[in-house]
Amino acid sequence: MDYYKVLGVGKNATQEEIKKAYRKLAMKYHPDHTKGDKAGEEKFKQISEAYAVLSDKEKRQQYDTFGADGFQQRFSREDIFKNFDFSEILREFGFGGGSSFGGEGGRMHFSFGGGDGTFGGRGQNRRQSVPRGADRIYELGLTVQEIASGVSKTVAIPRGAQSERVTVKIPKGMRPGKKLRLSGKGEPSPYGGPPGDLFIQPYLVNDSVYEIDGNDLIIRRDILLSEALLGTSVTVPTLDGKTVSLKVPPGVHHKTKMRLSGKGLPLMDGDANGDLFVRIHVNMPKKLTEDQRRLVDQLAQAGL
Repeated sequence: MDYYKVLGVGKNATQEEIKKAYRKLAMKYHPDHTKGDKAGEEKFKQISEAYAVLSDKEKRQQYDTFGADGFQQRFSREDIFKNFDFSEILREFGFGGGSSFGGEGGRMHFSFGGGDGTFGGRGQNRRQSVPRGADRIYELGLTVQEIASGVSKTVAIPRGAQSERVTVKIPKGMRPGKKLRLSGKGEPSPYGGPPGDLFIQPYLVNDSVYEIDGNDLIIRRDILLSEALLGTSVTVPTLDGKTVSLKVPPGVHHKTKMRLSGKGLPLMDGDANGDLFVRIHVNMPKKLTEDQRRLVDQLAQAGL
């Protein structure tokens, strides 16, 4: 989230302006006033998080330097609220330590999706946490055949002036758009905390034969006009290195798609496969020879 927008202040706001904005919003959204309103409670969490960051000189500098995404990668919710004393802040704004949203001693219980999110007031033991390192994304090119069968790849991850070689097992059916996470293989933490994670993001190496549509494959086969009228057969390569003879019926239309069931890519989380579609292209001659023109004229006279 954009902490400045959450509090309704500009990026050059002074600490006094930030404090004043938070006080105004806290008076409006504090659970003692919203009385069980979930939306109001969520808003109070957001403004409290924004104030916890922007009221802290070091955290604000990190936020301004790395932006919202970079800051969230470096600081967990527990890191954000570390050394932020809710009891003192709320008492200053006129709320008692035992409010309905707090509890004895002014403990604030937030559920932020990471850890128990409990941050004590003055005199309480705070859970200490060091920011983890940033995550990294490694783009890995895969062929259609590698996606179909699965493959092990060795990638080089930069580590300062050196690099670390990591073996990655790509499961069959691992299509572009999905990611694999390698825990602890991301950037080291600048503060001595745990490293981030490495995400392997595959992309499809250009293939001269197949197009990919989800787990389905599409291949093009060209036929003559006479073959479209009379019917024909085309040879289709499959991913297992074999070929299939596909019968094209008479009168097939241009760009008709014919299906070979189960000849596509495997599903990543199951035993089924997608399909292989053969797109029929009927080649229309741009220029006729004299013999061809004479034969077409005869077809026209025959009502074709």
